[in-house]
Amino acid sequence: MDFAFTEEQQDIFAAVDELCEEFFAPRAEEVDEAGAWPQENADMMAQSDLMGVPVPEEYGGMGMGFLEWAIIGEKLSSACTTSGAIFGAHMLCVYPLMFFATEEQKQKYLIPLAKGEHVGAFGLTEPNAGSDAGNVQTRAELKGDEYILNGSKVFITNAGEAQTYVVIGNVAPETGTRGLTAFIVEKGFPGFEFGKNEKKMAYGSLPNRELIFNDCRVPVENVLYKPRGGFRVAMQTLDVGRIGMAIGAVGLAANALQKAVAYSQARVQFDRPICEFQMVQKMLADMTVDLEAGRWLTYNAAWRKDQGLNFEKEAAMAKLYTSEMCGRVTDHAVQIHGGYGYTREYGVERLFREAKLFEIVEGTSEIQRLVIANKLLKEIRKK
Repeated sequence: MDFAFTEEQQDIFAAVDELCEEFFAPRAEEVDEAGAWPQENADMMAQSDLMGVPVPEEYGGMGMGFLEWAIIGEKLSSACTTSGAIFGAHMLCVYPLMFFATEEQKQKYLIPLAKGEHVGAFGLTEPNAGSDAGNVQTRAELKGDEYILNGSKVFITNAGEAQTYVVIGNVAPETGTRGLTAFIVEKGFPGFEFGKNEKKMAYGSLPNRELIFNDCRVPVENVLYKPRGGFRVAMQTLDVGRIGMAIGAVGLAANALQKAVAYSQARVQFDRPICEFQMVQKMLADMTVDLEAGRWLTYNAAWRKDQGLNFEKEAAMAKLYTSEMCGRVTDHAVQIHGGYGYTREYGVERLFREAKLFEIVEGTSEIQRLVIANKLLKEIRKK
């Protein structure tokens, strides 16, 4: 692995650091408490050219790699978890368009997404299709030069605010994964509506809405990749999404560690700052090792993606480890803050609540273990 960055890349990272410090971090608590879509934050990411980091310049992006995308996403997530989640969910729409769209589809949809003129979302999960992604029941029937979609999706991040959606339907539900087909659906298409916005234990300002399709008409030219090719689109998108979840977890954990260190230096008990006590030092040490291990697992998965190497197992490893690491780190952060950690004054209780999300979305920890084991056994059989 070579994580040496050019001067230009380092300048970009420094600019993102400055943006996070001056704009995103000071607004993080306000954004969370508002319980509403943070339009100003989305606009700032667009104005700063952050919505298309790995997209080629010819399609409106920065022309960088997924490693750079991961590093920038970590910085955003550390400063403002809601903004980091918007950034990551947006890529779930951008990625399949980058790698599966026709030239016409890229011109129409990818360019405004990469420029941040549009926000994207990805619709796969259904009430009865979570871990079992092959059980998608949203029906897509070809009638003339249109597909008619009927069904619903749940827990869709950015839903309602996004203008462009990559949606997985099924042209033959009785065939399971073999009928899956990916569609590009625009907000405003006839028959496409939004349902309830879920009330969650955290991320109150991040929309997670239902997508409802009631005889939604989608032009044939909006099929992404090819009919019955949706399973491949979905699985490859989820692999990148797992890197996205890992960078979110790493960013959140980094914020928790920073808060814990600052508090332990300021909090005085028995005439000494509590950072001088060995039990607190043990927690800080464990948090540091956990965070760094998760960061390098994540960077490795992103780097392998950029190198054209297999990265599915590495992405699952990064997602599994960082999601569980994030829970441990935020738990220690609350403990170090003591009673104040249970209050909202210092912000670590919010991070503690938010951390649980990473063990569930984009494949639960249990699913990640199955993915890792399956990939491992296949590698052994090949040898």
